[in-house]
This record gives sequence, structure tokens and C-alpha cells, in this order.
Amino acid sequence: MLRISKEFVTDNCSPKNPPVACCQSGDTVMFETRDCYDDRLQGDGTVIEPEKALENPATGPLYVEGAQPGDVLKVHIDKITINPTGLMRCSTSAGAFNDLVEYRKVRQFDTTGEYIQFTDKLKLKIDTMIGVIGTAPDTDTVMTHTPGSHGGNMDCNKIVEGSTLYLPVNVPGALLSMGDLHALMGDGEVMICGLETGGEVTVTVEVVKGFPMPTPALACRGKFYSIQSANTLDQASRKASRAMLKFLQQVTPMDVHDCAMLLSLVGDLSVCQIVDPQLTVRMGIDQSILDAYEVKLP
Repeated sequence: MLRISKEFVTDNCSPKNPPVACCQSGDTVMFETRDCYDDRLQGDGTVIEPEKALENPATGPLYVEGAQPGDVLKVHIDKITINPTGLMRCSTSAGAFNDLVEYRKVRQFDTTGEYIQFTDKLKLKIDTMIGVIGTAPDTDTVMTHTPGSHGGNMDCNKIVEGSTLYLPVNVPGALLSMGDLHALMGDGEVMICGLETGGEVTVTVEVVKGFPMPTPALACRGKFYSIQSANTLDQASRKASRAMLKFLQQVTPMDVHDCAMLLSLVGDLSVCQIVDPQLTVRMGIDQSILDAYEVKLP
């Protein structure tokens, strides 16, 4: 199995980034990742060589043979293994509570078990997810702390072990990168971070041709999601809803009216994160809807 070391990281998704590894469609690849603090933040709040730190470093990029612009890159998350500790902090400059927080507080948690001990009375179940995962945009360079149509820092807590992410291929080889693991993160990521950690992510990548996928899209735990980012939540919500509506029109005999009514009845519109330069929303439907029309996801 191909392994990409966390020595090979980038702070941006760009068509100009040279690939650090190459694989065939259908191969399994392991990405070793740093945490979002570039492995420099310590449990006592000190930072090792802050002037050298990358923000949200992502391991890669990986070149996938046969991936061409217009294709879809299917990324199945086979396994996520995280470090034995995780960190999080309060921010006085960003997030939903920055005006309420008086100072920068850092906490470190043991992540070796199924739960973290948040307080002496409160345990929280670990549910590890990937914050940053994306392909290269077609022309622009997008920093890894920012989400977009290429994926990137979507901070969608449904991108977990066993899920399948579908990303657009904008350049030859797709140029896949990933990082920013969280042992646990709530919808919204309202205090600017989740329980940040590094680790190893094993994925199987496959080039999909000729399927009308509303990328970025995700199949997870019996649901299918369209994930979209924009400057405001209103814009992101509209984009995610319309992407799903268009997809349903393409793969079922329902017209725009019935698709719109269906999503208004059973669509699951949720906020992924509100703290990045662009905000991210997902629109989900139950897999049973696709099954009813014998729609098989690639």
C-alpha cells in the first residue's frame, strides 16, 4: 500500500502543486497527517517555532492516473487512526463566541479510548472525521483553511470512517490532499475548532466517469449529501439545495416541481461550519429515496 508521509504537506490546493505520489484508480493509499496547528501547539498553550507553522496543513497532493477534468474522484474512507491526544482552544478573534471569550484557553484530551473526559461528570463519545480534504481547483490557488467547490476545509462531521466522498476532478490527476483530523466536532464548529489531532487516513480512490454527481458529495450512514460553500449561510444553503435538486432531476423521472417539494418534505439542510473564510452547508436525503428509483451511486 502506498503511504504518504506527513513530511509532504501543503497549505494550499492548487493546480500548480507538484504531486508527491502517484497511484492508479482503485488503489488504496494511506495519508499521514499533522494536526491543524502543524503539530506545533502544546498542551500548555505554547507554540513551537510559530513562525514556521502552516495553517491547516494537508498531506499531498496525490496524482491519480486516469483522472481528467470533468471526471469525479471517488474517495472511500477505509480507516482513520488518530493520535493518542487532541487539542482545542478558545479564540478571542473568530467563531461565534469570540466577543465573549476573555482569553485564549487551550485544553488537551486523551483520545486513546472511545470517549474523552470533558469534565469530571461528562464524557463525550469520539467520532473521528476529516476536516480538510479536496482536489485542486482548475485555475485558482485556494488555501487549505478555506472550503470551496473543490472541497477543502469543509469541516463536515459526516466525513468519517466508512463514508464515501465524491470530489470534482478539475486538473489531470485530480491532486488530492487531506488533513485537519478531528476526534470530535459539532455541527458549526462554533468555537473555531474541533478536537484537533493528527493521525493516519487510509482511503481507496477511484476515477468515476459519466455520472452526474453534485460534487462535493458524500454518502454516509444511509444518507447522501450535497456539500456547498459560499460567503454567507444563505448562499451556501441555496447552493447545496439546488445541487441536490438538480441531481434528483438528472437521476429520477421527477420534474423540478416534484423534486423541490420532496426536498421541502424530507431534505436535511444542516450547517457544517461557520468559522472559515467561506461557510459550508450540506443538504441530505435518505438513501431509500435513491433506492426507490434504483439509483446506484458509483
